[in-house]
Amino acid sequence: MLQNTGKLRGCTLFITGASRGIGKAIALKAARDGANIVIAAKTAEPHPKLPGTIYSAAKEVEEAGGQALACIVDIRDEQQVEDAVQKAIERFGGIDILVNNASAISLTGTLETPLKRVDLMLGINLRGTYLTSKLVLPHLLKSRSPHILNLSPPLNLNPIWFKNHTAYTMAKYGMSMCVLGMAEEFRGQVAVNALWPKTAIQTAAMEMLGGEGVSKQCRTVDIMADAAYAVLSRGTDFTGNFLVDEDVLRQQGVQDFEQYAVQPGHPLLPDFFLDDAPETLVEKMEQHGATPAFRPPTSSATPLSGGPIENTFDAIKAVINEDVIKMTQGIYQFDLSGENAGVWFLDLKSGSGGAGPGQPPVKADVIMTMDSADFTKMFAGQLKPTMAFMGGKLRIKGDMALALKLEKLMGRMNKAKL
Repeated sequence: MLQNTGKLRGCTLFITGASRGIGKAIALKAARDGANIVIAAKTAEPHPKLPGTIYSAAKEVEEAGGQALACIVDIRDEQQVEDAVQKAIERFGGIDILVNNASAISLTGTLETPLKRVDLMLGINLRGTYLTSKLVLPHLLKSRSPHILNLSPPLNLNPIWFKNHTAYTMAKYGMSMCVLGMAEEFRGQVAVNALWPKTAIQTAAMEMLGGEGVSKQCRTVDIMADAAYAVLSRGTDFTGNFLVDEDVLRQQGVQDFEQYAVQPGHPLLPDFFLDDAPETLVEKMEQHGATPAFRPPTSSATPLSGGPIENTFDAIKAVINEDVIKMTQGIYQFDLSGENAGVWFLDLKSGSGGAGPGQPPVKADVIMTMDSADFTKMFAGQLKPTMAFMGGKLRIKGDMALALKLEKLMGRMNKAKL
């Protein structure tokens, strides 16, 4: 781990979304220097699925050696942000560093993303970052070493990073555009930079997105905390940079990155937005067992009879019973590409159920798009749907919970083979 140097002692950091995850890790790293931390986040009461509150985070900050101010803040609300900034000034006398960490994510296509979700992502990622920066900047301009650090990616305009989740990419890139503009606007006065992880990071959000087993493909939040600390320890002349955590730490002399792995030695899941060119991304994704998002489109033709897909559906039919249908209550459509391309359906909702080639008899609750070889692996127990989704091998349209219920069906199939 990167050693603390004491450079942030006495500095006041205003960190959005600091009740858990990367935001809290950055807060604790700075607290070990004796920094003052404003924890600006929404979670005041324990969440049934997410760890931590602003108050539990504040306690950890103080135990680590810092001073903490917990503020209930929805960064979409101008008054709440303004109130938190004023409380920070009253408590600590100023603000030296702003970390725009709060973010919302939905990896869904244009037709699958409700406008309410679009508004949420734009409201938090783009507008919230801009608003918080605008309200904190007058105080940063009075600091001797002011910084803004946005946790956002390089502005990579490769279309593959838009095609599957246009709304999320627009919202996240909005944070990066704030870096691009404000770094130049306040050059020589305030350092403004962006930081992004090279690999997936183990957070509650990642576990919700990736499901069971994704953690071993991640690094811990400590790598982002160490990288942020290195950036925030520099002078204001270091500005306008789009940084990657591993690159920052290599420049600091760190060579052992296994120390940051959740499971040392396990292949890591690359994070979004970091490819240099489509062919480079293909190579990187395939090294980690993923299927690139820009493969040829799936075929809508009726599949040929025989072969591994038909055999898989024969095995599926063998385990369909009243209990499975009652437990699942879903109709699935599989749009398969690759060697055994075609459309298949699985009815675990109507009557005694059914499965076979072609479109389902009624509208599907879930449409799953993937390569036929990965489909076979999935139902053979060699690839979990959650892992296929996180690795880019599976696209899901419709009810995600129903998609994950397939794991139980797969478990029955594999028991039947024993």
